[in-house]
Amino acid sequence: MFGTLLKGLMAPDPKPLPDADARLALAALLVRVARSDGDYADAEIDRIDRILATRYGLSPFEATDLRAKGEALEAEAPDTVRFTQAIKEAVPYEHRTAVLEALWAVVLADGARDGEEDSVLRMVASFLGVNDRDSNLARQRVQSKL
Repeated sequence: MFGTLLKGLMAPDPKPLPDADARLALAALLVRVARSDGDYADAEIDRIDRILATRYGLSPFEATDLRAKGEALEAEAPDTVRFTQAIKEAVPYEHRTAVLEALWAVVLADGARDGEEDSVLRMVASFLGVNDRDSNLARQRVQSKL
């Protein structure tokens, strides 16, 4: 179903993603992080839907649909290392720091920081090429809004 997108992301020299594919890749990455602790909670699902709706100006129905497609892509996507590195190659740095803010918002959606989720976020930030300082600032920005 997502073969063309995944093939493009995994190409040796990936091109910038078209907007629809970038949206889907972000949805899949949000889902992957939310699932990382083995508890894909309703609060995380709701947060993903709100992030997608706000970021892309979607209706609640459209955001839910995009998340559902992201869930399907996440299930088909390769390991987190290759998936995030492919996104890194296709997305400019300033957009990757915004991606980290969205990821932190999902991790913090249930009101608790889990060690497993923190580890995954550190790993994802590194794979996305975002330094620790910018990742921490992204987390702080999200926490200040909660």
